[in-house]
Parts: sequence; C-alpha cells; structure tokens
Amino acid sequence: MPLSHTISERLRQLDEGTLDVMALLAATDEFATAGQPNAAITLFHAWISKYPDHPLLFAVLFNFGAACSANGNLAQAQAAFRLAIERNPDFMPPYINLGNVLEQIGEKTAAVQQWNAAVERLSKVTRETIDFKLMALKQMGRVLAAGDFDDLAEQALQQSLALDLGQRDILQHWFNLRQRQCRWPLLAPLSAEAQRRVLEEISPLSLASFQDDPLWQLANAAASTKADVGRPAFCLPDRVLPDDPVRRLRVGYLSADLCEHAIGYLTAEIYGLHDRSKVEIFAYYNGRDSGDRILQRIKGSVDHWCDIRDSADGVVAQTIANDGIDILVDLSGHTKDARTALLGCNPAPVIVNWLGYPGSMGSPFHHYLIADSFIVPVEAELYYSEKVLRLPCYQPTDRQRLVAEARPSRAAAGLPEQAMVFCCFNEPRKITEATWLRWMQILRMVEGSVLWLLIPAASSQDHLRALATQQEVAPDRLVFAKRQNNPDHLARYPLADLILDSFPYGAHTTASDALWMGVPVLTMVGSSFASRVCGSLLQAAGLPELICDSVQDYLDRAIEIGRDPARRAALRQRLEAEREGCLLFDTPLLVRALEDLYRQMWDDYCRGERPQPDLSNLALYQEIGVDLAGAPPPADYHGEYRRRLAGRQSYNFVSPDPRVWPGRR
Repeated sequence: MPLSHTISERLRQLDEGTLDVMALLAATDEFATAGQPNAAITLFHAWISKYPDHPLLFAVLFNFGAACSANGNLAQAQAAFRLAIERNPDFMPPYINLGNVLEQIGEKTAAVQQWNAAVERLSKVTRETIDFKLMALKQMGRVLAAGDFDDLAEQALQQSLALDLGQRDILQHWFNLRQRQCRWPLLAPLSAEAQRRVLEEISPLSLASFQDDPLWQLANAAASTKADVGRPAFCLPDRVLPDDPVRRLRVGYLSADLCEHAIGYLTAEIYGLHDRSKVEIFAYYNGRDSGDRILQRIKGSVDHWCDIRDSADGVVAQTIANDGIDILVDLSGHTKDARTALLGCNPAPVIVNWLGYPGSMGSPFHHYLIADSFIVPVEAELYYSEKVLRLPCYQPTDRQRLVAEARPSRAAAGLPEQAMVFCCFNEPRKITEATWLRWMQILRMVEGSVLWLLIPAASSQDHLRALATQQEVAPDRLVFAKRQNNPDHLARYPLADLILDSFPYGAHTTASDALWMGVPVLTMVGSSFASRVCGSLLQAAGLPELICDSVQDYLDRAIEIGRDPARRAALRQRLEAEREGCLLFDTPLLVRALEDLYRQMWDDYCRGERPQPDLSNLALYQEIGVDLAGAPPPADYHGEYRRRLAGRQSYNFVSPDPRVWPGRR
C-alpha cells in the first residue's frame, strides 16, 4: 500500500503545526509498516525537538524508544525510555521496555532492577496496573531463572500467581523452578486451590519428573496439545496416493535443537548415514542461529536445510507440503520452542514422534511413536495415542563425538582421590524427594563415598547441603560440578565410579554419555516412557544386571557396587571391551532400522491404513491423575483407574473406555 504522505510532507505538516500527537503516531506507524523505519525515527526526532515541553512528551518518547529498539538502535532506545520515565514516573510501559533493552545488551541485573522499580510503583489496584505488574514479574522471573537465580525467580513468579492464578505459563514455570531447586514438597507454598490448578496445568516434561503415571501423562499430553495448538487456522488436504509407492522417500526432521543440544549431540551422525537411494533428507530448523559446530555438521550432512525460525506456522506447513515430504519426524514434542501448531496444519502425510519428548504427544496428528521393545512393551501400548513402532534400541549415539584430550584429575574437579564417587549429571528437576532419600541412604551405607551432582544455582546447592545434614550426611560429601562445554564435560565422566539414576525421569543422553565414557549406570525402571529409557540403554550396552525393578533392589546393588572396587573395575572393563560392538553404539544398524520403519509407515499410508490416534475420554484420565497426584502408584494401578472411571461415567455420560481393559489393541 503506498504511503499517504512522504517524510518531507510530514515534516512540512510539523512545521505548520498541524501534526498533533495522534497524527504523529499514525504517521510513524505508517512509515514503519511500509518498511521505512528511518523515516519514522526522523519524524520522531523532529517532533520531540519542536515540542520539548508537550504534556504528552512521555508517551511520544516511549513510542520513539520502541521504534529505535525495533530498528536495532538500542542506545537511543535506552535514552528515550529513560527520558519517558523521567517525564512521567507513573507511566509503566517504558519500565518494561527499558528492562528488555538492558537485557539485550547484557545488563541483566539492571534489567531486573528496572522491572522491580515498576513493581514497586504499582501500588494502586487497577486492571491496568495489575497487567503491568504481571508483565514485570514475568520478565523478572524469566531473566532471573536464565541466570540461575532460581530462588529469586520463584519469588517473582509466586507474586504473579498471587495476583492472577489463571496464568498457565507462569504456573508451569513456577512448578519447574520448584523442581529445579529440589524444594520439596513442591506445592507446599500454595493454597489447596492453587495446588490443584498447578497440577491441572502441569507441563508434560514436569509431569514426567513428578509422577510415574503413564495414563495421566497421556491425558496431560493431550490437554497440553489442545491448549498449545487449539484448532489450527487451516489444514492442508491429505496428499493423493502416489503412483509409485516404492520410490525414494522424502523424510523431514523438524526441530529447534539441531545444534549443541542433547538432540543435536544424539542425532549428529544419523543424517549422513541415511541411504540416499532410499531416502532424501530435509531438515527444518527453528532454533537459535548459533552457528555452532554441531549445527554446521548437521547442516552439511542433510540434502536440504530450511531455516524456519521467522516463518509463520501456515507458511512452514505449506513449504513442507511443497517440498513433497512423505514422513515428517517431530524431534521436539512437548519441549521448549516446539512448533506443534504447524503439525496441526497437516504438512505431511505421516507425522512421527521420536526422541525429543519421552512419551506420547496425545495429539490427533502424530501418527507414530518410535520406541523399542524395552521402553514400550506390547502390553504398554495403551499408554500412547500413536501407533508404536520399534527400533532395536530407541536412542542413537554419535560415535564421532569430540572428547577433550586433557582428562582432568579428581583434585581439579574437587573430588577426593580415594573415595567412592557416586554421580548424577541429570538435570536437577529430575531429582525427586524419594530419589534424594535413597541417595542419602546409599551414602550412609558406603563409608567415605561422595555424590557428584550438576546443580548450577548456588542457592540450590546450599539447600541440598542442608537437606544432606538433615539425613545425617556431612554436607561436604556433596560435590557440585560446574557447567562445561561438551568435550570437557565428557572428559570428566571417568572420574565417577557409578552413575546413580533418578526416578521416575531417568538419564537419557547423560546415560549414553556415561556409558560411552566407560562409566556404569544404575537405574530403576517404572511404567512410563521416561522411566524406562535408561534401562533400554543398559540392556543395549550389555549390562542388564544394572536395571532394577524395585527400590530395595536399587539400594542393595548401589551399596554392593559402592563397597566392591573389583566389581566396579569389572563393569568398566566390560563397557570398554564391548563399546565398539554393542547394540547401543551401532548407529549404522539404527539408521537402517529407522529407514525400514519409514518404509513401513509409508506402506501403511499407501494402503489407506494410516493410524488414527485414539483420544477418547482423556479428560477423565486427567481428572483421575490429578486426584492421585503425589501418592505412590497403587498396587493395582489399572484397577484403581477402573474404579475411578466407573464413578465418573454416570455423570459424564461416557462409554466405558477400553484403555484400561485388556485387549484394546
């Protein structure tokens, strides 16, 4: 659309005194929309110079700052926001935007101070002031958490929830922060109403760490998909069945994590191993523009790389369809920066859930889930809305990963030279109170042993030391590792003697890292996907005796290995001897099996037999899961769900759901 006036015409109006504040804002917006931000900034400059004492100058300065910020001139934006605050300290928008600018230039402490200033000034209770306060508290929580100030971030978000309990993203972030800090009981600071609300809105990843309840996890995943995606704005039609169903397949991988991230590290080798006579490989990337080594390696090993960060879901869906993708593999699932909504637009005939999220997506548009026979035995298929297909081992490994040549000493890592070193480098959110108590019991029973953890937040380290003291374990028996780049991180693994896995969300990438570096892992398996991955890896590595089925078994084996140096040495020797030949590290075999699964999926589609996800009655399972939250899984797990379902069918008018009855599939 052509501009109604040129910049020279607008400046003439200003000289004539006919460009009031509203006309100014309309004109600058028109220039910005037309792709002429410099014209907008020039007009702002001229207006501010002409009217330095205008009563609405604070509002003009705010809009001027926003225009400068959008144009990348952060220094000028910062000056404009500060002047706006000086002219009207009770006008809240520049506080928020000034904090954003300060964060962008790396002054995160100053940004938090700016948002806190807004919070402190907002004493009058109006809808507008509440909205500004909520925004400021949210920004504070986000930046503080990114800086590992988890305790302060939690406080900011709890203030936000006290004002408005209906903020789904804040509920989820607050709960995640409690998990990251190991603040048990996790829900203790909240009222009963707020506790229930958190459990109803809990994110799928947080739930995987919170409770080993695969039926609730399925229902929660479905509720999360519905909340995140809703009804897609449009849906592409299914592709007409091909004339040549045996042709080379076009396979797309969709992820924000094809970089120095767990998914990037795990999958880096597989793209180059694909047989190009069978598949043509596309990557659709929506992650950060890091340019890191893993990103460049993956980018160079696929046939087509498409950066979709700045493209709308509908545009990307159409691009994928135009590329003729037969099978689209979602490597994000219910994780940060996932593009689940675009999958709802039906961009490809077959959509697959693999590796990014350990569980069912609970969506109507994910047709298959890739697992293995250990993670999802046949009798557990009722916990997944997708059709389950299986690899020999679910998780790939990059055999070309870089390991630093310089191996650190125990002293350099802060570890005692002669002690038994138990270790867990899982994210702290995976550490439950039950897991912690088991670890403390193991330390008490293995004299002189230490526990090596990766807990970045200093406040959380102090908290865990205090909890250790309560369990009669000296706090100096906890050793905290610092974050390191991946080659150095891998190089320090052999300093540990035994990895103690967490439950119910166990080690995944961290387990394969440890096993690759020759360190044995002890795990306990449950019923959910996340609780069984480590067991799958151990079985594939040839160490099934380190898979425990009960708490007592886990305790006994940890104590036995901790007290027996010869046993530890034998486990290491087996890992070293079998590393090159074991199933876990046979990446070419995994890729061949993966291609066979893709062909099976495509054959299903060509026969008109693409699976249709079953999402019936899952709202009831969500209710029951919340009711059972926090309690150990009942001995008769399916029986408990049956009883509670029966009590709801009379007033919900639903048919009996076969999901918890044998013979569903």
